[in-house]
Amino acid sequence: MSVHPIDSRIFGTAWGSDELRTLFDDEGRTRGWCEVLAVLAEEEAAVGIIPAVAGPEIARVMRGEPVDLDEVRRGYAETGHSLLGLIRERARRCRDGAGEWICYGATVQDIADTWCARTLLAVADLAERDLDAIEGRLAELARAHRSTPMLGRTHGQAGLPITFGFKAAGWLDELRRHRERLTQMRPRLGVGQLAGGVGTLSGYGPRGLELQARVLARLGLGTPAISWTAARDRFAEFVGWLALVTGALDRIGHEVYNLQRPEIGELAEPARGDDVGSITMPQKRNPERAEHLGTLARLVRRDADLLLEALVGDHERDGRSWKSEWAAIPGACLATGAALRLARELLDGLEVRAEAMRRNLEAHQEEVAAEAVMLALARLVGKQTAHARVHAAAARARGAGRALRDELREDPVTGGLLAADEFERLLSTPSTGLAEALVDRVLDG
Repeated sequence: MSVHPIDSRIFGTAWGSDELRTLFDDEGRTRGWCEVLAVLAEEEAAVGIIPAVAGPEIARVMRGEPVDLDEVRRGYAETGHSLLGLIRERARRCRDGAGEWICYGATVQDIADTWCARTLLAVADLAERDLDAIEGRLAELARAHRSTPMLGRTHGQAGLPITFGFKAAGWLDELRRHRERLTQMRPRLGVGQLAGGVGTLSGYGPRGLELQARVLARLGLGTPAISWTAARDRFAEFVGWLALVTGALDRIGHEVYNLQRPEIGELAEPARGDDVGSITMPQKRNPERAEHLGTLARLVRRDADLLLEALVGDHERDGRSWKSEWAAIPGACLATGAALRLARELLDGLEVRAEAMRRNLEAHQEEVAAEAVMLALARLVGKQTAHARVHAAAARARGAGRALRDELREDPVTGGLLAADEFERLLSTPSTGLAEALVDRVLDG
């Protein structure tokens, strides 16, 4: 039975991805924990902390014997301990008493945190793969529409002319910053735990530091300077990064959502022939992908908030902190995976309607030329006076339902200061400023 859409056989693809789901489900997590336990046993045997014969036998069972998840579940129900059920199930399969040495000197958080660090590096790899594709598509859009004029909007209102390439380049630049953040974060994220009950490696004797370095190197992780069982910033930072990425994708989706509105009609997300927008309104073509990006981003932000709560814990270990991560991290990763897939689909088939962009720009042509008129007047009367006169003319035009050019021409202070040909040029040929040069700067970056 599924109680969350992420786990639903019907709706699950909208809330996660199968490749990420297999990292976090019972099978994937248990397989990951077993690998950490296998490497730990091998290295403990190699340095003489456990009997030499125990290490290979534990590793054989951990990697080669199928896990009875029902037995593990019963063990957890009986003991209330997160790892003991698995230890007992694995120990039962070991020969010659080797099971006595499973997880020697380690605590459950050593295993769980080390597994989680490895898993989040895998999540980061998948996210980078999808970000590569998204950035490539945004670069194509920026290049193709470098000079495609459209209305720039601020506060939801007509502002100044831009190009669609300028908008796409802005999206691209933001995602590149997130990639840079991930590169900087990887050394902090990819660090294992293996520190023992209170973090002092007390269970390993004088070779504890050597063992820790050997085990974590085998697992592809860095060695921490000191235990971080109570310092949860590594995982909080990563889920915060997921929130930034999905927030950027949501911003893109929200633009498509708004610009697809029929009264604007400048963009449209791709529609397959069998897509159905409404079962009551058959004409509907809804921006489903763009809209769902917003839903997923909200869920990731919620999970990021929970990870921030986990930053504060008591003493050397606090189950309230790291157990809350168990609930938040998988959901945030799966939602991000779904968002990246939706964003790729959205951008790969995005319809850019240049004629609608031009038509909407022309409908506000005089308004968006107001800045150019003001700046031209500023050379003659000063910027503050010019702003006040153009602002007053715009207010009069709106109030009287007149054309802005007529109010500007009749203004008692500045009406005759500009030559007629310059005045008409400014009103009829609004400039996109340095939008094209800025697009080039992003594409060359």
